[in-house]
Amino acid sequence: MTFIRKLLDSIKEKKSPVCMGLDPRIGSKNQIPEYLIEQYQTPNQIILEFNKTLIDHTHDLIPIIKPQIAFYEKYEALNALKETIKYAHKKDLLVLLDSKRNDIGSTSKAYAESQFEGYNVDACTINAYFGKDGINPFLEYRNNGKFVIVKTSNPSSNDFQDLFSLRIDSISNETTELTLDALSKNVILKRNYIRMAELVQRWGKDLDQFNGYHNLGVVVGATYPQELKSVRKIVKNSIILIPGYGAQGATAKDVQHGFDRQGLGAIINSSRGIMFAYAQNDKYPPEKFAEAAREEIAEMRNKINREIIR
Repeated sequence: MTFIRKLLDSIKEKKSPVCMGLDPRIGSKNQIPEYLIEQYQTPNQIILEFNKTLIDHTHDLIPIIKPQIAFYEKYEALNALKETIKYAHKKDLLVLLDSKRNDIGSTSKAYAESQFEGYNVDACTINAYFGKDGINPFLEYRNNGKFVIVKTSNPSSNDFQDLFSLRIDSISNETTELTLDALSKNVILKRNYIRMAELVQRWGKDLDQFNGYHNLGVVVGATYPQELKSVRKIVKNSIILIPGYGAQGATAKDVQHGFDRQGLGAIINSSRGIMFAYAQNDKYPPEKFAEAAREEIAEMRNKINREIIR
């Protein structure tokens, strides 16, 4: 069964588009509780126990989790990542590895093999700056999900993603600057994130679909709701992974344009807001971090559903 079919079926069954990010942090206030650090000592053990406890308390409310690989590499805890993936699968959760991998040729192929065979994840994120030849090795895994970075949630995404670009076939590739006189009156300028969304739409045109969606998705931050609305109009058959909810300031109202009339089309990720919800909720001591996470997911799910299902 393809990633997209499993995802949509699970979203419908659980009535939830919530994606729980698993980005473990050790050694700072209001992060992984101190009692786990004292009990399990090594990063691999600490992180795995933390993740498993979260999954045990939330798997019936969410269709998918999203570990960010940097937080496992940082602590030399890749074994915890692999075991978390296995455990999530046992609980019938999909796993989207946030790794933003890509390169050219054989290196890109190796990255694709690493994600889908080495880690055995259901989907991963991709940086598509290398163009189609960097995407092709990932597309060969037809049953797996791929999410291309289009518009990220961070403030400085404007530095490049919002710049205007153009293409004029009659101009040499060696040209790096153009005067106004050299521009045709019919030239259309588009922001880079729009260009990337159009490329994704083109790359996915021949992919198999389920309920109108295929396995090539995009990433658009919830902190840019108008840009999300613009991208949704372009990538008609792509699931949108929407980070930035909660800790980064976005709300349920900000994500509504990612969804279709059936309440499908997007998954909304929250990492710190879910994992460390206990730190923002006086009802829960550190030992009840998973219960706090469950309550946060339930509230998040209900708020989003109120906005997208009319």
